[in-house]
Amino acid sequence: MSRKRKQYSSDFKAKVALAALKGDQTTSEIAARFEIHPTMVSQWKRELLDNATGVFEGKDGKAAQKSQEEIDTLYREIGKLTVERGFFVAQARSLSRAQRLALIEPPSSDTPSLRRQCQLLGISRSSLYYQRRELLAEDLMLMRLIDEEHLRTPVYGSRRMTTHLNRLGHTVNRKRIRRLMRQMGLHAVYPKPRTSQSGVGHRVYPYLLRDRVIDRPNQVWATDVTYIPMARGFMYLVAIMDWHSRRVLAWRVSNTLDTDFCIDALEEALERYGPPSIFNSDQGCQFTSQAFTEVLKAHGVRISMDGKGCYRDNIFVERLWRSVKYECVYLKAFEDGAHLRRELRKYFTWYNRQRPHQGLDDATPDEVYFDQPLTQAA
Repeated sequence: MSRKRKQYSSDFKAKVALAALKGDQTTSEIAARFEIHPTMVSQWKRELLDNATGVFEGKDGKAAQKSQEEIDTLYREIGKLTVERGFFVAQARSLSRAQRLALIEPPSSDTPSLRRQCQLLGISRSSLYYQRRELLAEDLMLMRLIDEEHLRTPVYGSRRMTTHLNRLGHTVNRKRIRRLMRQMGLHAVYPKPRTSQSGVGHRVYPYLLRDRVIDRPNQVWATDVTYIPMARGFMYLVAIMDWHSRRVLAWRVSNTLDTDFCIDALEEALERYGPPSIFNSDQGCQFTSQAFTEVLKAHGVRISMDGKGCYRDNIFVERLWRSVKYECVYLKAFEDGAHLRRELRKYFTWYNRQRPHQGLDDATPDEVYFDQPLTQAA
């Protein structure tokens, strides 16, 4: 017999999506908290963002959806009915185990004992005291090793990466490494078919920077997304860089690999510094999406995209990722999204204002971008 698929209520999905939207926890942490698969976290967050406008539609502009406070109140009321009336016991037992655990309330004069609540909800009392182990701890360790090796040898695909990890003493197969590299958004940087896949129906633009002399700020901007390992799980970082000065103009962090946080970074850079002449990216679905390219077109920006498998087409952003990871990320263990954002804010401020670049004749990105004289050493 096939196992019956779990059904989740809209209220439960809303709780998960709101937790993901807050951005302080990784998808792995949220999935462990609600006992669901990490892909559900990303999917429900996407659905919440896509349908957010519906919240404000309705008569007289009143919200058509329940607020989070109303949802919590509803859960409490359901919990009371569940443990007090036999009619609702069957309804409660149709919920998932995580949802039934959420209905448990501390015993008081108004609620039955924990033993009785567990009996009515059809769960064991030991479930209340079980501390779930960290999920995928070994996978997270492997992902960090893969990320470090990818920076050193970006030509390694899943086969060579598997061999490298086996030589380090980790017994892994190619299928597992390929899954982890796909989850991290890493690809071997040699020409091959379908290296960077755009979304279905997305337009791919030609590469406009070949043999072009780039000699002034705001002539060309470039962007990319990279994986950031965390103490528990991982996040994604997008940055927008001025090609001439290497200055990081805007950046954003997200626990899901979607388009919205990339658009937020782009809009911030456009608002603060005005539009560039050309904007270059890879052919990832975040940058080929209509939502992203329409922002550029609205500002009269010409769109350029890397060739397939040609990592050198966006080499300065690739070098930025190497600097960020070796000078910041790998030196720390970030506890949550808030901690990561604080440290990256410090790093990018230092990177723009104080870190000299050999390619800029030891000037800083700020000095070149704002055409300031080099700071004289004391």
